[in-house]
Amino acid sequence: MSKTKIPESVKFRLWGKAAGRCEYDGCNKQLFFDKLTKTEFNTSYIAHIYADSENGPRYSSEYSPKLNKDISNLMLMCDEHHRLIDKEQVELHTVERLMGMKLAHETRVEMLTSIVPDKQSHIVFFGANIGQHKVPLNYKEASNAMIPHKYPSQLTAIELGLLNSVSADHDDNYWILQDEQVKEAFRQNISSLKGKHEIQHFSLFALAPIPLLVRLGTLFSDLYEVEVFQRHREPSSWNWQNDNSDCEFIITPPSKYDGIPVLKISLSGNITNDRIEQVLSDNCSIWELTIKNPHNDCLRTKEILSSFRRSARQIFNIIKQKHGQNECLHVFPAMPISAALELGRVWMPKADVPFKMYDQCRVKNQFIPTLNFN
Repeated sequence: MSKTKIPESVKFRLWGKAAGRCEYDGCNKQLFFDKLTKTEFNTSYIAHIYADSENGPRYSSEYSPKLNKDISNLMLMCDEHHRLIDKEQVELHTVERLMGMKLAHETRVEMLTSIVPDKQSHIVFFGANIGQHKVPLNYKEASNAMIPHKYPSQLTAIELGLLNSVSADHDDNYWILQDEQVKEAFRQNISSLKGKHEIQHFSLFALAPIPLLVRLGTLFSDLYEVEVFQRHREPSSWNWQNDNSDCEFIITPPSKYDGIPVLKISLSGNITNDRIEQVLSDNCSIWELTIKNPHNDCLRTKEILSSFRRSARQIFNIIKQKHGQNECLHVFPAMPISAALELGRVWMPKADVPFKMYDQCRVKNQFIPTLNFN
């Protein structure tokens, strides 16, 4: 039990730094509210890291007398964790461990409460079933990926698309219906905010078939301020990785220019020409945008995604020069979700060639035509 009378000014500062919540790692309990009765009153305890009495836990003859009223030695705690560190598990709660808890909690509070309007962003979820797999989109994971560069504008995400669609990608009307739903959801939930809401930034988290991701990208285009996020497999996270490895995008032209113009995007895997010729014909002029070693986790950083945008912009320009602006381009993708979204965003409908997207259908075991972009 503390013997020191803590000055009121120190108590107020500690309450502010802790945001009125228990500073024990993982607790974060509100200390001004009773969940059962919904009554608001002070339920907090102020714990000493270095005890203020000789028989107290973690007492130090050197530091305890100097720090008995110092805020650096005090933690705001709930009753349970105050008892835990001072009575039940004293030996497990060293000075270093408690100092770490205090620093982590107060740093997080400082970061989260420093929100200003230009650092807020609307979280946007777009989900559609991928084959037979239903896709999870988690608000907590998304918000963690944004912080500290951006903060959620509200406690829920703007949700586009249908995660529980009963139709499948091999059904006759699947692509038409999904395409119309994406456009309508965008009109109702995103277009309505353009120029009207005080927050104009969007953080986009999507898991859906590639053609629908490209469509959503064209709707956002470059007219909206958007950060596109990528779901990584290793580690499983939406957070951009601290990865210094380079990723060079390679544009390979066709051997001839008088065939059907085709663009295969080989980033998450390789696409062989025979799979394309099986769908179209052997009279194709096949362009390729690829990397040295295509794999699923190739887009690990924002810098690599920006490099992809530049390469996509470049290849659209080259194809228009070689084939003319009115020739329809046939696009066969093997690409991460973020690249699909950015492909749609960089395409300019008035300046670039129209194109048709294809998607691999497991039921038919081949690429099938899906959506037209013109």
